[in-house]
Amino acid sequence: MAWPILIALTVPVTALLLWLHVPAALMLGPLVAGIAFASWGGQVRSPVSIFAVAQGIVGCLIAKMVPLSIVGDILGHWVLFSTGVVSVLVASCGLGWLMTRLQILPGTTALWGISPGAASVMTFMAEAYGADIRLVALMQYLRIFLVAGIAALVARVFGVSSSYGAAAILWFPEVHWLSLGETLALAIVGPAVARVARIPAGAFLVPMVAGIVLAHLGFMTIELPTWLLAASYALVGWNIGLRFTRPLLVHAARALPRILVCTLILIAICGGIAALFVLVAGVDPLTAYLATSPGGSDSIAIIAASTNCDVSFVMAMQTVRMIAVLLLAPVLTKFIAERVKVPPGG
Repeated sequence: MAWPILIALTVPVTALLLWLHVPAALMLGPLVAGIAFASWGGQVRSPVSIFAVAQGIVGCLIAKMVPLSIVGDILGHWVLFSTGVVSVLVASCGLGWLMTRLQILPGTTALWGISPGAASVMTFMAEAYGADIRLVALMQYLRIFLVAGIAALVARVFGVSSSYGAAAILWFPEVHWLSLGETLALAIVGPAVARVARIPAGAFLVPMVAGIVLAHLGFMTIELPTWLLAASYALVGWNIGLRFTRPLLVHAARALPRILVCTLILIAICGGIAALFVLVAGVDPLTAYLATSPGGSDSIAIIAASTNCDVSFVMAMQTVRMIAVLLLAPVLTKFIAERVKVPPGG
């Protein structure tokens, strides 16, 4: 009965968000329902590969929207991209160092939990350094939840028209089945390749990069009917929401206010960086905010796709930062963790 109950919770929440014209309602509704379901003790069993394929489909969606010239755009605006990526990394490392020195959370938990991306990598590495892996996981996925919710709110304020409401959705459009088969093949094979090659966040990145190249060189046509996107958005939302289990929330109850404050501070700092992009570089507010949001690339991709922002800019910045976090954050976090003096038993 687990899946029927979860779906029964999801449908009215999603319908309400669609009625309110909330951006990415098809993802946020399942996300909220997943949190409610998991926090009440509910559990569902599902192969991990299903969630990976859903991420692959979101990667295909971005590949369809982002031009092949994205690499040239990054190189042409390397100062802006470098500034954005380095600023977010410096802010997260500085905040993590301060929180660790002040022992706001036990041991080096804050240092690992505040990293702006690569949630699963940071969670696994944290355990090896004696941090509280459950609090790290909560920090990572709470940030993804908050980033998604706040980004949707910002999108609602700056960039969404009524055309994104429920009335405008055509659930069962005409489908080109050969193109749909090619798209599904990419969404399935891409995550499988990423898993074999052990590419972090590869379930999303590999189909996105391969899709950009293949689609824009004319080797395939990406076909994504609304019903398929809706199912994928729901799986992405559930994948985040179902992590907020009752044991995790009970364990983190005392630390939750501090975790929430620290997470909101990081989001606010990234919002300040976005404001500088608007003032100095003339980037529109919605694009700047989504581009600098700390983590949750697949959820940000879904929100960006439902708005009229510059999707290419957003995903280029998110992708560059994700790669930088995967390469640099573990090294920087280890470096800081080994030099921060943690009290005995911390």
